[in-house]
Parts: sequence; C-alpha cells; structure tokens
Amino acid sequence: MYYYLKALHIIFIVTWFAGMFYIVRLFIYNTEANEKQEPDKTILQKQFAVMIRRLWLGITWHSAILTLILGIWVMFNAHWEKLLFEPSGKWLLIKLIFVIGLYIYHFTLHSIYKQESLGLFKYSSQQLRIWNEVATIFLIAVVMLATVKETISFVWALVGMIGLTAILMSAIKIYKNLREKN
Repeated sequence: MYYYLKALHIIFIVTWFAGMFYIVRLFIYNTEANEKQEPDKTILQKQFAVMIRRLWLGITWHSAILTLILGIWVMFNAHWEKLLFEPSGKWLLIKLIFVIGLYIYHFTLHSIYKQESLGLFKYSSQQLRIWNEVATIFLIAVVMLATVKETISFVWALVGMIGLTAILMSAIKIYKNLREKN
C-alpha cells in the first residue's frame, strides 16, 4: 500500500509543479497581451483567461490538494512523523519547511490569478519571469532533501541553492537583454 500511495503522491507533485510552471507562463503571455493594440488585446486575453482558469482550477488546485493529502498519508504510513524531531529526521523537517514555502508560493499565484481575472496587471512580464523561477528553487530543494535525506551537507546545499539562484537570475537578465535587442 505504501508504494502505491508514494507513487500517487509523486504523480500529483509532478502535475502540481507542471501547473505552477505553466500558469506563470500564461500570466506572462496575458500581461504582454494587455500591452497590445485592439483587437489583438481582447482576442488574446479572452483565450488566455480560458486557458488560465482551466489550468488553475481544473488541474493545479486539485493537484496541490491531492499532493498534500497523499504526502501526509505517506508520512504517517511510513511512520516518518516519529523522525521529525530526531537528528536523523532533520532532512524531513527542512523538507516540510520548504513544502510550506511552496504552498505559500502557490497562494501567491492564486492571488495573481484573481488579479488578472479582474483585469488587474500589477506585475510586469519581467517580474513574473523572475517569480516563475521560485518554483524551480523549491523543486530542487524538495527533491534533493527527499532523495539524499540526511547525507546532504547543509553548507553544500546552501552554496548550491545560492549558485542556482545566481544562474537563474543571470539567465533571466540575459534573456531580457536578448529580447530588447530583437
């Protein structure tokens, strides 16, 4: 039973992340469509509104809820809750902190979803591109903690996360410069 629960948990993690990655791309496209002239602006925004609503409410939210339910079920089925405050369970506690951060990130996306649904565009496409990479950082942190567990070095993990963040921000800056040249 444990392995089936774990498999389902991983499947819904994948669909949840896919939804979070793609929803921000749609926010970016919708924001850029807002800057276009009529009738392109209206046509594009109507299409993006449908795509955003279906992705967010039809896939991403359900995946987030099922990920949470199955994650708790897996944790208790494997009796990991007993490790939570033990030295050998430090990886699990840190992972759960990142998971809480990921749900906070999810709720920020929901806020942007509601704003754009009302026609409010508070963020530029560049700001949204940067915000999109936050999910990448959470993904890497959670996967590393879930797979290497207590063998991970806190110092190397921190150095890796800082390095990854620097690489992602540099890539966004380079992409912006290339877009502006074209």
